[in-house]
Amino acid sequence: MRLLVGAPPQTVADLIEATGVTRTAVTEQLNELVGAGYLEKTTERLEGRGRPRHLYAATNAALMLLFASNQSLLVPAVWRAVNKICDRATMDRIIADVSRTLAQHYRARITAKRPESRLKQLMDLLRAEGVLLHVEETKDGGLVVHKRSCPFISMYEETGSICCVDLRMMKEVVGADVVKTACRHRGAPCCSFAIASTNGRGS
Repeated sequence: MRLLVGAPPQTVADLIEATGVTRTAVTEQLNELVGAGYLEKTTERLEGRGRPRHLYAATNAALMLLFASNQSLLVPAVWRAVNKICDRATMDRIIADVSRTLAQHYRARITAKRPESRLKQLMDLLRAEGVLLHVEETKDGGLVVHKRSCPFISMYEETGSICCVDLRMMKEVVGADVVKTACRHRGAPCCSFAIASTNGRGS
């Protein structure tokens, strides 16, 4: 990935020359990285009767993976600055806009009608993105979502404003009132959420 990020697309032959390893090893790694979404593969047709060749290029996912440490510094710094500079009304508008953008991203891929089913589908999408979570079915037929990992953890500050983004996004996607039933910043092992109609306790 480091050879391909920020560089023109390269062939298998280019990568063999650059790495000094076998064609089999290069091909296996390329296939794995394409499957994981870190590289994209295109086909270039050559003039004449020559066989087409495959070109590999890095995706934005690769860029973010390689420079994750920079992201963990930059994103919290930006969020702290926003909190410091903006008044409460402006912060509310920012949170609403960010939540709406995230909700649109997930809502487009959800087909279920019932809030509980929509919540399950949303959790499947988050799992596919690498979020660690599990869904617990309660005795009364409700659902509690335990989010063991949090994409916003590096952005948390004392006001807890970033947590509102997660909660509002869920409400918009599920189409029902969602409440937080436990919070990692208040001593719980992780943050937990439930549809309000199935669990009246929120925080």
